[in-house]
Amino acid sequence: MISLSLESYGIFNSLNNYQLSSYELQSIIIKKKMGIETKSGVLAINTGSFTGRSPDDRFIVKDSITDNKIWWDKKFNIPFNPMNFDKLYKRMVEYLSGKELYIRDGYLCSDKRFQLNIRSINEYPWSDFFIYNLFFRLNNKFNENFLPNWLLLCAPGFQSNTHKYGTRKGNFSILNFSKKIILIGGSGYTGEIKKSVFSVLNFTLPYKNVFPMHCAANVGKHKKDTALFFGLSGTGKTTISNDFNRNLIGDDEHGWTYDDIIFNFEGGCYAKIFGISKEKEPMIYNAIRKGAILENVILKKNKEVDFFNDSITQNIRISYPIHFINNIEKKLSSSNIKNIFFLTYDAFGVLPPIAKLNKEQSTYYFLLGYTSKVAGTELNIKEPVATFSSCFGAPFMPLHPIKYTNMLMDKLNNNSNISVWMINTGLITKDDKYFFRIKLNDTRRIVQNVLDNFLLKVPYEIDPIFRFKIPKFCPGVSSNILNPRNIWKCKKMYKNKVRTLINKFNDHFSIYKKHISSNILSGAPNM
Repeated sequence: MISLSLESYGIFNSLNNYQLSSYELQSIIIKKKMGIETKSGVLAINTGSFTGRSPDDRFIVKDSITDNKIWWDKKFNIPFNPMNFDKLYKRMVEYLSGKELYIRDGYLCSDKRFQLNIRSINEYPWSDFFIYNLFFRLNNKFNENFLPNWLLLCAPGFQSNTHKYGTRKGNFSILNFSKKIILIGGSGYTGEIKKSVFSVLNFTLPYKNVFPMHCAANVGKHKKDTALFFGLSGTGKTTISNDFNRNLIGDDEHGWTYDDIIFNFEGGCYAKIFGISKEKEPMIYNAIRKGAILENVILKKNKEVDFFNDSITQNIRISYPIHFINNIEKKLSSSNIKNIFFLTYDAFGVLPPIAKLNKEQSTYYFLLGYTSKVAGTELNIKEPVATFSSCFGAPFMPLHPIKYTNMLMDKLNNNSNISVWMINTGLITKDDKYFFRIKLNDTRRIVQNVLDNFLLKVPYEIDPIFRFKIPKFCPGVSSNILNPRNIWKCKKMYKNKVRTLINKFNDHFSIYKKHISSNILSGAPNM
């Protein structure tokens, strides 16, 4: 076992495990009783009191580099005092000193022109295992010439003193762009690691003329056309992008370069798998094997996983190296972008299963980032609640949303052959009172018809309110569901629902109005 000295970071007398394999880490985790193996040998861990990210406790150090660049919206990009950061860092390395630690060198970005080297120092072996799965792994396991661009310290057992260091609670995730350090403490949820490094790239890449995106991407096996899938949690982004007929570039985070290359940020996947089945999601299901990590699952008596048991959380997840998916694009990059999909879960039943957007509508809905929370997702929610996440990733987009939106507009202006589509994976009404979620197979057929260019050949009608184009026909899908206006029996009730939704659009969009061009505003609905 080769170790690495950490004294230069202020960590002393620690037992350092460097670049352990996933099998070595799994053995350690089992031995330390920090996880258990399922019947099939997959590691299952419980991330503790945090089973999801805590956006209220994610901070960015405000200094000369970030002061005039970050969008300090007081919700996701919360400023942090540089002096408090230094004090917290000092206390954190003191905490890590004398402990057994797990160190890993890896990198992000499959396009080597933008490679970001990261050294991580982890208190828990499962954090190191997660990073092994999600980051790109070095060809040479022990690379003495590796020069980290960033340092990541992850200490789930460390609690911040809120009065001394200025955090909101004991847990925190803090980015320092001047010192190029990420501090994560008080939470064992591995998604904090993933989204922290995503935030770093979302800040740095636009200044290299690369458009960072929270989206999945795949490419046709034969005609090599690339498709992008934007969407928030629960809209089906990972499920729909995993397609046997196409090669997966990645399921979550990508860059779009100045020379129109799409590349994956990550070397792995982190998928939500509550309710997963081999029939509905075979590619992801087959990735549930030794070398993956299951989070917050319940095991049956025979140690099989109960994927329908949400006793701990509905946010049960799996991380695995991307090569666990059989049909991946080998370089995890591609060109020839042809289609962009915005996936939304509309719980009001007024958006169509598919609509074709023009450039102005595309930038409007991208900036809006609309989906819905429905009954059961949070306490006291009994009616649909519209929610918005600008650019489909507001919690980890440090720059102003207009920056990313303008980058999308530039891409569309420079690539006239790209089609943009809105896909509603949410609700459709049956009789104005009973709603059902559109069938996954119907959504897949709709997407496939787009990818096969069939929907470029069918007649369309323009919705008089939303003003996007709705196809009158889609092979393999009932025409009865294509236009919500035709399904609702009570037109007055339909218009009231539409008005409610558009009012929410307008209320949310008001925060951007003074920053945007008339082109984007012209993509808004008109009622």
